[in-house]
Amino acid sequence: MRGVLNPLDPIVPPDELHDALQKVLSDHFSEPITIIEWHREVSQYSASYMIEEIDLHLAGRGDLKLMFKDLSPNALLTEAIRNKPAFCDDSLREIETYRKILQRSQLGTATFYGAVVDENIHRYWLFLERLEPVHLWQMGEFIVWERVAAWLARAHLVLAEPARWGHRRSRHLLRHDRDFYQHWMKRAQEFVRHRDKSADHSAVNAIDRIAARYDSVVDRLVALPPTIIHGEFYPSNVLLEQQESETPRVCAVDWEMAAYGPGLIDLAALTSGWKSEQRLSMVRHYYMALDDELRDKWDFGTFETDLTCCHLH
Repeated sequence: MRGVLNPLDPIVPPDELHDALQKVLSDHFSEPITIIEWHREVSQYSASYMIEEIDLHLAGRGDLKLMFKDLSPNALLTEAIRNKPAFCDDSLREIETYRKILQRSQLGTATFYGAVVDENIHRYWLFLERLEPVHLWQMGEFIVWERVAAWLARAHLVLAEPARWGHRRSRHLLRHDRDFYQHWMKRAQEFVRHRDKSADHSAVNAIDRIAARYDSVVDRLVALPPTIIHGEFYPSNVLLEQQESETPRVCAVDWEMAAYGPGLIDLAALTSGWKSEQRLSMVRHYYMALDDELRDKWDFGTFETDLTCCHLH
């Protein structure tokens, strides 16, 4: 049976993981690495795939804290199997995003130490820097949220360059094209039809009315400036690490839905659930962090309308 029923128990044999760690770290540091001691435990943040926190003591290098994410099909948690559409499932997507894009972009994302990929046995292991930060949703100071919105805009500007390379950079990223958006609308209609038990089918009628006008929304979405997006830029996927400077390090995690698409999709995720005043402040911080040339071609009123379309998605 595919999937992990009990996320409390590691599923990778210790000897195989030990050998993989030594090889990955030796490749990363470009010298033989010997592990003197190590400890592993399943992370409380295992959401869709099995994640482990690993503490290492290396000969001649001291201590190292890693996050081990097992993206193999058999490590997908059973709850995620129910919720994750099959067309979004690609075990190599997050690995390739770190290997080919994020580690070169200097955005503050977790250090990529390496990966183990063996498609013959469906093995996809990702090893990353383990931070000791706080999640964005735990932050009560609103100024931090505004800074994250500005960081997101700068990240999208940086990632717009590799987005221009398209599949030459990674064929594993999702593409937010017309078919992608229409697929999600059909999925929403099917979900509502399954759940709507009302006598007059009011929910079904409502979603069908939206679907009938959705082509105009899609027209705007596919015309927006493309970049590489996180795809699920919710506060639970944003970590903050305090630095000596006033501004904390922003570290987006869980790039399983990374895609070529409009950056406003990420901004819509970040700003969802806020009252209009706070939402508008975050939106303005994002907008003002864009470069002058882009803002000259994209007035704020149009920008807000485009963001509303992204909220509909």
